[in-house]
Amino acid sequence: MSTSDTIFKRIAWLCSRREYCSRGVLDLLRRKGVGERDANEILSRLRQQRYVDDARYAGSFARDKALLAGWGPKKIAYELSAKGIPEDIVRSALDSVDEDGSLRRMEEVIRVKWDSVKTPLLAERKLKVLRFAISRGYSYPQVKKVLDSLEGSWDEDSKG
Repeated sequence: MSTSDTIFKRIAWLCSRREYCSRGVLDLLRRKGVGERDANEILSRLRQQRYVDDARYAGSFARDKALLAGWGPKKIAYELSAKGIPEDIVRSALDSVDEDGSLRRMEEVIRVKWDSVKTPLLAERKLKVLRFAISRGYSYPQVKKVLDSLEGSWDEDSKG
């Protein structure tokens, strides 16, 4: 068995455990000291045998980040692009995310942050939560809508 076959089997085993994108596999092979030609050959075999599939990876990544980590579509798209995922696959992955679940998760993330920010000024509280939510990849109109609904809870908080 050649070294290339041994490395292929090891990487295939890793890919059967969790999703990897093409760039992630290439980075892993480079760290292992595999030459460029051999790395591309191994990646090609992994793709042919469906151990690596960027569309499957992107869909899984988008759903996990949206529903579990509470990331918005802008941050997910940025991270997938940074991993070398083509734009059409990124769009498709974002379309696969349950929109209602994602919106509920966004509201939950914003509500938790709202409750954690302790400041005597409403404007300062809103600004801090807004910055946080925008950094999570949510759009301004979505965040503003949630913040406006939370403003009513500010009055109740300040009375207590």
